Amino acid sequence: MKNLRKVSSILLCLTISATMLAACGSSKEDGGSNASGSAEVEGVKKEGFPIVDKPLTLSIMSQDAGVADWNQMPVLKEMEKLTGIKFTYQLAPIDSFETKKNLVFASGDLPDVFYGADLKPADQVTYGTQGVLIPLEKYIDEGYAPNIKKIFDEHPDIRKSFTTPDGHIYALPNIDLSAVWYRSPMWYNGKFLKALKVTELPKTTDELYTLLKRVKDEDPNGNGKADEIPLTSVKLDDLRMYFLGFWGIYDEQVYSDKDGKVHYTPQEEGYKGYLTFLNRLWKDNLLDHETFSQTPEQKKAKGQNNQIALFNDYYPYFTLGGEPSGDNPLMTPVKSEVPGSPVYGKHPGISANGTFAITSNDKAPEATMRWIDYQYGYDGATLFAQGPENLLWKYTNKETHEKEWLPVPGGKERDEFRGTLTPNYGILTPGMNSSELTKGLKTDFDTWIDKENAEKLTPIGKAPFPNVYLTNDEQSEATALLSDLNTYVKQMEAKFVTGQEPLSNWDKYVAQIKKMGGDRIVELYQGAYDRWNSEK
Repeated sequence: MKNLRKVSSILLCLTISATMLAACGSSKEDGGSNASGSAEVEGVKKEGFPIVDKPLTLSIMSQDAGVADWNQMPVLKEMEKLTGIKFTYQLAPIDSFETKKNLVFASGDLPDVFYGADLKPADQVTYGTQGVLIPLEKYIDEGYAPNIKKIFDEHPDIRKSFTTPDGHIYALPNIDLSAVWYRSPMWYNGKFLKALKVTELPKTTDELYTLLKRVKDEDPNGNGKADEIPLTSVKLDDLRMYFLGFWGIYDEQVYSDKDGKVHYTPQEEGYKGYLTFLNRLWKDNLLDHETFSQTPEQKKAKGQNNQIALFNDYYPYFTLGGEPSGDNPLMTPVKSEVPGSPVYGKHPGISANGTFAITSNDKAPEATMRWIDYQYGYDGATLFAQGPENLLWKYTNKETHEKEWLPVPGGKERDEFRGTLTPNYGILTPGMNSSELTKGLKTDFDTWIDKENAEKLTPIGKAPFPNVYLTNDEQSEATALLSDLNTYVKQMEAKFVTGQEPLSNWDKYVAQIKKMGGDRIVELYQGAYDRWNSEK
């Protein structure tokens, strides 16, 4: 259950699922506008509840964390009672959703709504221009989504970040303007720090090396064995983003610097610095030599055996075991030889992919927009985040939004029980998050996390890259280029780090990257970034 809780918190790559619903999808020359509108559904209200005068049933396709039957979830029952809109659910497990979603698009057997659907920019452009997904801005601007409109008006960058090159909005993001972590961060084992009498965390790569070397040599777990692992990873996927920041890089693929210049990370000099440092750690046996072969579960087992000094996870106790506490500090990003380092690629405040879309099959898009808009306001966001009042929580002061937790029925873990109340568990769903939702509900551990973020990450944080859209032709070209580039880069990263490929071959490697289209990737994304910047 902790793994599911982790997945629900990180802006992680999620996959798609659903059994297919028979419906008639059609392509429209007007960009997917539903010509029938709500002709078949009369009495759609722009204000108040219920949304419709007569009960309405629509179909929804989503990922399913597998914790509870959506038909029995109190949140969804409450929404049906409130809005007058009932949904039939076509669900599939998280790990098969991407395949099922693609099959649905290919077959034309569409649901009315995609929810928590991880719709990539390419999906939005492709299926939006084909008329499979309908434009949403009309309903937002005509009063059917006042909460979304308010957010767009207050944060115009969010609106333009989900506006495709043809001027339409085909999907809605998850919005969390208070988010800091773009990927789960790095943590130190506090027991090791205490044993080594470390009172100040490393601030440079040299100081970090020295600490990791002490871990290897000084037996901080006190068992008399040389079994300590200074730094561990799973294929470097969990530490890459964080460590690249030590060399001034904001993202592992494409990022824009403070001057608005776009970079393709694998061909940057800072990337060479990152590889050189990890190779040094590897040669001196300070980076786990099972990094490229172990599973996440095997990594966690080492943590619970008190062998790991520095590691990645959503929270440190997920790896080390025990209870939430402030004993295992967040890693302070360290400075390298690169001027202006370190930097931190922070969460952009919105999901990179779309979480909600309406298809051409939906005969009541106005009503559907009213339904989803509720989740972008305080009351709806609270409902979907914590469940209905008096199950897991209650107000102590409704006017100020202060709340308190209630005992969990049956003595279950709170987050696990929450997963039986709401679909907002284990998947990234549409809606918004703000500090108002958790007033009075934060634990001492939550407050400590906020303090660590404020001190160590927020001052050096920058969103790596805005949510930009390539045109269909550009997207096709970029997808083809990155398919080969990603494979080559990943292979060479492992070879450089482990010494199979000497770093003296760096120039040869860069030449191959450029030959495969590295500079063209920069051109494509610089153009998209410049278009994004030029929009008002």
